Amino acid sequence: MNDKNIHVEIKNIFKSYSIGKKKVEVLKDVDWQVERGSWTALLGASGSGKTTLLTLLGMLEKPDSGQIFCGDIDYSRLSWRQRNRFRNATIGFVFQSYHMLPELTVLENVYLPGMISTSASVNYKKRAMELLEKVGLKERMHHRPNEMSGGEQQRAAIARALVNEPELLLADEPTGNLDSVTGSGILEVFKDIHNEKSGRTIIMITHDQNVASMADRIATLKDGRIVH
Repeated sequence: MNDKNIHVEIKNIFKSYSIGKKKVEVLKDVDWQVERGSWTALLGASGSGKTTLLTLLGMLEKPDSGQIFCGDIDYSRLSWRQRNRFRNATIGFVFQSYHMLPELTVLENVYLPGMISTSASVNYKKRAMELLEKVGLKERMHHRPNEMSGGEQQRAAIARALVNEPELLLADEPTGNLDSVTGSGILEVFKDIHNEKSGRTIIMITHDQNVASMADRIATLKDGRIVH
């Protein structure tokens, strides 16, 4: 991939799953480009393949065929170990469910990805504290997840996704489990992240047109294909 303005490029991606003896095609010859530094919302109904596409972008699964590029890196050419290393250093995830470890404090949850990083020169605990302050959780960082609201846990999940300073931030329905007021607050956090002009690319999947309207660009996935 030669165009430096394109951060993510998908070429001819197919992905299917076997359910019993039946093969279900989820993604069908998907082609897509995402510009570096953009905030893109990926719209689609339930079952359209949005989460599957995000797991492929995040290297959590492999496509049946096709290529995915992140910058100049072709995912298909990496071993699983290389993928894990690249994902930890380059990609941040925010899920609909917060995935906080209940036995750890919020601060410990946030700097946990840094503990498995290959960069020994970074003080991840300090960075985690700064990020928690940034998302409005300075007074809550030593609490455990069950002592916090859903909105607070999602803010912490965003901080955790940013602790390794990823170039690509993937968000799967990050407001899906929240009420409208709390969800609006989470979207404001994403807006602040985007407005930093750090060059970080955000891809957020949603089924909500109002959520999608916050982004720079909107793409639509329908019946396993990007239809825009």
